[in-house]
Amino acid sequence: MGQDITQTLVEQIAQAHQEARPLAIHGGGTKGFLGHDLVGEVVDITGHQGIVNYQPVELVMTVRAGTPLAEVEAALAEKGQCLAFEPPSFGSAATIGGTIATGLSGPARPYTGSARDFMLGVRVINGQGQALRFGGEVMKNVAGYDVSRLMTASHGSLGLITEVSLKVLPVAKSVKTLATSASANEAIALFNRLAGQPLPISATAWAEGQAYIRLSGAASAVDAAAKQIGGELADNSVWASLKELTHNSVAEQSTLWRLSVPQTASLDLDCPLIEWGGGQRWYTGDAPEQELRAKVEAVGGHATLYRGQAERVFHPLNPAMSALHSRIKHSFDPKALFNVGRFHPEF
Repeated sequence: MGQDITQTLVEQIAQAHQEARPLAIHGGGTKGFLGHDLVGEVVDITGHQGIVNYQPVELVMTVRAGTPLAEVEAALAEKGQCLAFEPPSFGSAATIGGTIATGLSGPARPYTGSARDFMLGVRVINGQGQALRFGGEVMKNVAGYDVSRLMTASHGSLGLITEVSLKVLPVAKSVKTLATSASANEAIALFNRLAGQPLPISATAWAEGQAYIRLSGAASAVDAAAKQIGGELADNSVWASLKELTHNSVAEQSTLWRLSVPQTASLDLDCPLIEWGGGQRWYTGDAPEQELRAKVEAVGGHATLYRGQAERVFHPLNPAMSALHSRIKHSFDPKALFNVGRFHPEF
């Protein structure tokens, strides 16, 4: 069952609220690069561990935030199940809390959903030191804020996530990866042409002149789709290297930007790795930050820095979104204690 240190965390945060001291939430630290440096007293979540409830038949798991991601995935694998959004770990110390707080998803994202889509409920401690629970362990309609999803990808700026309830899914019975030679534009066109067909596609990517397509599902459906699409069989391990950004196309690059754009967007940038049917592109060049962001914004996208130096890690918010973020932030953390400036410098 692990250890429940909720009361200790509540007391620490309540005291900080009284004294208006900033707090820096710390988990495994594997995604510390994703955001501006933290300031303030450390709130260590790693001691708050344990799988609270796991019902394989109901496809639901509830787990404390400090639990290692690897432990969660191992428990699911024993029952032939998985986190269908394929979260990257970026290191063995990754926790499930950090996974949800950053909201990162892997190759299956466009086909099965994002981390946010699998959130059923959450327990948090707000900026006043109050332990709160939102949602539960079933999918249902909600009124007002769906707080469990709101906390996903909030980067600890709204409160300390202490427990999450997640929907899980069975592992696919059969998985095949196809590879074919193609240019980047040819690959994007292929991915989007196939997306309109009833095929069991669970991931797509282009790198080093190869278009990769992963098929997942019943063996008969996968075999039929593989025959229809064509191409050479490739090693399924390519998806792990793409998820963890250890693939040759990006692994050694000192500068790395994640560009989120419409799948068919025409972008005047040389991207060595393209995923999600063209919706996620990785840029390793030396274009100035403002020029890069302007190009991405012009096609309706945004840019996030993963490696290198820039004025901002995340794409600046427009005035309307900034005002909305400010109101939500004040609701959960009125004295602005949590992860000051981590997500956006103004928060």
